[in-house]
Amino acid sequence: MEQTQQQSQQINELHSPSVNQEDIQQFLTFIMDEEEYGVDILTVQEIRGWEEITAIPNAPVFVKGAINLRGTIVPIIDLRLRFGLTSVKYGPLTVIIVVKVELKVGSKIMGLVVDAVSDVYSIGQQQATDVPDISKSENAEFVHGLVNVGDKMVVLLHLERVLNLLRETEIDLLAG
Repeated sequence: MEQTQQQSQQINELHSPSVNQEDIQQFLTFIMDEEEYGVDILTVQEIRGWEEITAIPNAPVFVKGAINLRGTIVPIIDLRLRFGLTSVKYGPLTVIIVVKVELKVGSKIMGLVVDAVSDVYSIGQQQATDVPDISKSENAEFVHGLVNVGDKMVVLLHLERVLNLLRETEIDLLAG
């Protein structure tokens, strides 16, 4: 009940006259390794249940393969492996989030394997905080910011950076 009241308070704060609605951004959140991550909802094309995929030879270890999505070949990236987390067996909650991102090489559609989808949050730019300097690592550049939602912290991701760190030839190979 307390968490619901906190979320209601945050929603009310977002709709107060002092908050510029243009500064509000919605994030789809998902779970990986018991942590919650968020991506800009405008990049999300669809959410699919886990399905068997076709392997791509000589692809990086975090590229699980590809699926045919209504005639479009979509490379599938396991975000756990991309972030250096422990691999787990895919279960009934495992989903593929199909996203469209703008990269240096153009617009690409890719699928992201995550443990489970969580929620959608409206977050004001002033609510997000920068990544602390002590956590600067190779994966820290993937992080857009951190935000408290209720009693939990959500890691907001820069999908363009997550996917842009692939070499351009790998992106072309994977996304056609």
